[in-house]
Amino acid sequence: MYSGKVVLENEAGLHARPASIFTQTSLKYKSDITIAKEGKSANAKSIISVLSLGITKGTEITIRAEGEDEEAAVNDLVALIESKMGEA
Repeated sequence: MYSGKVVLENEAGLHARPASIFTQTSLKYKSDITIAKEGKSANAKSIISVLSLGITKGTEITIRAEGEDEEAAVNDLVALIESKMGEA
């Protein structure tokens, strides 16, 4: 298992559009991927699961992956969050 932590800096949090980008990116990987906040975790490949976490600006999240491409998956998703997914 490989994991990484990142703080979400999007003004509106991980709402529908960035959550969709996040899950679409997760689906590119074969590994099982989870996203966690404050002890709650969700399947990173399910937009409903990701949205159910209610991740807001300034929240530290942990992305974990287990599988053949786990390191690449986590690094890509952490970079995606850090890029603010195209939001200012």
